[in-house]
Order: sequence, then structure tokens, then C-alpha cells
Amino acid sequence: MIQNSKFKIQNFQGSKIEIKSRRRLTKRNLPILYTPGVAELSREIAKNKKKVFELTWKKNSVAIVSDGSAILGLGNLGPEAALPVMEGKSVLFKELANVDAVPIILATQDTEKIIETVKNIAPGFGGINLEDISAPRCFEIEKRLVNELDIPVFHDDQHGTAIAVLAGLVNALKVVKKNIRNVRIVISGAGAAGTAVTKLLSKYGARKIVVFDSKGSLCCNCLRKTNGPKKEIACVTGNEKFFTSVGEALEGADVFIGVSTGRLLTAGDIRRMNKGAIVFAMSNPVPEISYKEGKKGGAAVMATGRSDFPNQINNALVFPGLFRGALDARTNIISEKIKIGIALAIASLVKNPKSDKIVPDVLDRRVARVVAKVFK
Repeated sequence: MIQNSKFKIQNFQGSKIEIKSRRRLTKRNLPILYTPGVAELSREIAKNKKKVFELTWKKNSVAIVSDGSAILGLGNLGPEAALPVMEGKSVLFKELANVDAVPIILATQDTEKIIETVKNIAPGFGGINLEDISAPRCFEIEKRLVNELDIPVFHDDQHGTAIAVLAGLVNALKVVKKNIRNVRIVISGAGAAGTAVTKLLSKYGARKIVVFDSKGSLCCNCLRKTNGPKKEIACVTGNEKFFTSVGEALEGADVFIGVSTGRLLTAGDIRRMNKGAIVFAMSNPVPEISYKEGKKGGAAVMATGRSDFPNQINNALVFPGLFRGALDARTNIISEKIKIGIALAIASLVKNPKSDKIVPDVLDRRVARVVAKVFK
């Protein structure tokens, strides 16, 4: 597939990133850059560990940690297959927010081993970006690391996606002149992204949400039994009705948010929605419904996670600036209030939202700056 498209493998030979020295190495400065000069830095840090932020790259560095169990929309392809994605994230970190990000790919999918490994490497980094780790393990991994580390830990597939969705939805609702408290929202996908999207939209004021996994809609107390994180988000939404298919639930819905699998819907499914329908088909690389089909079905606002169509709803709008702000503020707190603040900051960059323009471009240099300011 790649060989037959514009994304030819040979264009990417040799990686997308490298490590470069900030100072030119000479005979004269070798004793300063390395031994014996570095001994003084080591002694200072040993006396006061907080000095590591001033005397090393820690204050500007992030580890992007993945086990390769949930790569984009491709599934569990293993750690080696995760590396190209993490390299790409490193490029975005550096280019958009001047953050030094390093891919850390783990040859284990054991929850306890991942937690232990991240804790052991944490002294060398200012933040931890968890990426492409499958649910439900990702919830436990993030929760434990947030509680046990003193640097920011952020699972981008969950919260970065949720923030980007909220930013886009704020402006999409302006376009169709609807209120989030009144609209009916259908979410396809109850994994990491779907869970976080549901919680953040509920926190912002959404009252009518139906969430689907592969077996149907999640119910709080109906005949279909769910446990753990799925039970939790079912009760967050308060949904008590069981739907067997997303298409069935779209009857009379105002918003569809897809974070599940490609080619799920047709134009006919979108026609079942209310006038002024909002469709975010975000599965990558193949969306739940194509941009063209969504518009054919009557979507007033159509968005995907792809960069080759209007309205790219992607966590790349979020994570560079978020870590820039957290590193600069020297905080490990990324609260729901901060997440909503970031979403509103991103949305504010689009002064006059239109059907084909509800979020700024991923490469808009203003985005990381306004996101980072939320932490001040």
C-alpha cells in the first residue's frame, strides 16, 4: 500500500530524527563538556537534586514511551513498528514547541514492568508522554505513574485526543448554532480515546452521550453488563438504552465522534442525524466515514484525523504546547480545568468558525504558544 502511494518507504530511509550537540566540540572545551569538568556538575546535583533542571537537559526533555500495542488505528504491531510513529512525534515536539523528545520503545506489554521501567528512566527526563498503549492497561499505567512521579505524565491517546475533540466541537457547535447541553452525541469507541473524550465532554457540559464498543452501546444499569472503565463511562453518560449498532443510535443525533475503526458508516447513516449534523470521523489512517461520504450524507461540519482534508482533529494540536507549558511551569498537574482551558485556547485561534474551518492548522505556530500559556 505504501509503495503505491506518495508515501514511499524509500523517502524515509535513515530515520526522521537525530541527536546534535549544542556546542561545537574542540580540544579546548573538551575538559568542560566532558571530564574533568562535568564532575563539578555531578557534585552540585548530588548536593541538590533540583539542580538537575538547571544544569542538564531535563528541563526541556520528554520521553515518548510506547509498547506498540495500539499503534494509530493499526492495532498491536509490536514495539519495533511503534518506533516510526514515535520518531514523528519527536519531530513535532521539537519543531512546534522546541521540546527535546526521545522515543522509548519497550519490549514488554506487562503493566507492572512498564510502570517499573518508566519510573527507573524518569530521572533523566522532565516529562513522560505515554503513547499507543492499549486499553484498559493504559488507564492503570497512567494513574500509577501520575501518582508516583514528580514530573508530568500524560497519555496522549486519551487526553490529547479529548482536548482536540473539545476544541473542534466548541467551534463546530458555533457553526450550527447549537448548545452542548442540548445536543445528543454518539461516540464510537470505548478505548483510551473514547473514554477520555466522554469524560471531558461530560465535564464541559454534555448531557446526552451514547458510547459504543464492538458489542453495542454501553449502559449504566441496563441488561448489558459492563465492568471497570466501561461501566464508569456508561454511568458518566447516564445512558440506559441499549443500541446494537451505531447507525441505529444516530437516528436523531446531533454529533458523531468516531475513535474506533475505519469504514464504519455510510452516507445513509449520516442522513439519519438531525439537521446541522456534526461528524468527527477520527480513526487513522482510515476514518469511520470518508470526508466525501460524510458531506454527501448531509454533515454540516465534517472532520477527520487526517491532514489531507479540512478540519484535522488531531492530538498534534495539543501535546507540543502542553508539555512546553508543563515543563516551563515545572508542574506535574494536568487537571480537567487545564484540559478544558487548553481546548478553549485552541478554539479561540479560529476567530470566525466555518464548516470547513473549526480548528487551526496543526502546523500553526501560534497553537503551541497559546496552549503553553494556559499553565501560567
